Amino acid sequence: MATAYTPKVTGDGLRARIQRMGGYLAGMVMPNIGAFIAWGLITALFIPSGWLPNKELAELVEPMIKYLLPLLIGYTGGRMVHGQRGAVVGAVATVGVVVGADAPMFLGAMIIGPLTAYLLKLFDGLLEDRVRPGFEMLVDNFSAGILAGAMAVVGRLGIGPVMRTVTDWAGEAVGWLIDHDVLPAASLLIEPAKVLFLNNAINHGVLGPLGVQQAAEHGKSILFTLESNPGPGLGVLLAYLFFGPRRLRPTTPAAMIIHFFGGIHEIYFPYILMKPRMILAAIAGGATGVAIFLAFDTGLVATPSPGSIFAYLAQTPKGVSNWIGIYTGVIASTAVSFGVGAALLGFGKLAEPSEDGDAPTSEGKDTGEGKSEPASQPTAS
Repeated sequence: MATAYTPKVTGDGLRARIQRMGGYLAGMVMPNIGAFIAWGLITALFIPSGWLPNKELAELVEPMIKYLLPLLIGYTGGRMVHGQRGAVVGAVATVGVVVGADAPMFLGAMIIGPLTAYLLKLFDGLLEDRVRPGFEMLVDNFSAGILAGAMAVVGRLGIGPVMRTVTDWAGEAVGWLIDHDVLPAASLLIEPAKVLFLNNAINHGVLGPLGVQQAAEHGKSILFTLESNPGPGLGVLLAYLFFGPRRLRPTTPAAMIIHFFGGIHEIYFPYILMKPRMILAAIAGGATGVAIFLAFDTGLVATPSPGSIFAYLAQTPKGVSNWIGIYTGVIASTAVSFGVGAALLGFGKLAEPSEDGDAPTSEGKDTGEGKSEPASQPTAS
């Protein structure tokens, strides 16, 4: 499958399968990036700690992140598999996942939307040329309705509770790393969990309460920085700005402003979901920041909410070493995340087909597996 953001991939090797999966994720998420930016702007502006706090307008935030954005992803994923009929049943099934979990169900939408559309596609194939004339619309509507309703129930009773369990496991794992004094390694869990939109559960459910105890004793806590550091996300977005697909680069400046100055980290998650290998850049940047915070024995006085550079300025304790440690860590994590992300994007060589129409030769040139071919036209999604 080719999209406007990834070239067509052929072959059956492991690399090709990973690339193809990234293409599907891009096809589901990136067409909706405008909706993510709209939500990020509303959040950064109108929440109580935002630039223009407004209680009434802030009521838009939760319905958009919990319902609208997952439904858009489920709708788009279903449409990619089986056109408009797939889009409709994918959106209906996504509702079941959304109401079955507390956290935003983007990953659940990516699973159940295309899956439901695929099941409907199989059913339509079985009934092709077997329905009597005049009954086509009746059969089409009832088959779509029954399947969509059944999959919504499956999502409510199955996928939602599974995601709650995953959230609990992630929190326990982070707690174990904290107890055993291996904080830089916590990024191995925190950064992937953030991309799955479990950031609030980990930050406010695990790190926040533990950080409050440390801050009460020592006046600061490094735990407040583990999830909230804006450096890794900024580095990922910078890598996309300079070396990402050309069609995607114009979206990154707005995303960087919303993320770094507004503190809405969710805005960069779709960019990692588009190319899952980019999670390594976020992990490297996060671990670098934590290591520097440890080296300077620094932390914040309270949870920076939202996790913007302005919130960091407000929560950094007095003392030259604290200020140097905090902002050295943020800058270094940005630089490392950018460097690793740029390398993962091939410094622009792997972002898209070359101008002469040939696919990048660095992808699978030895074995032929995972070779990218130019897409003549982007697939609509």
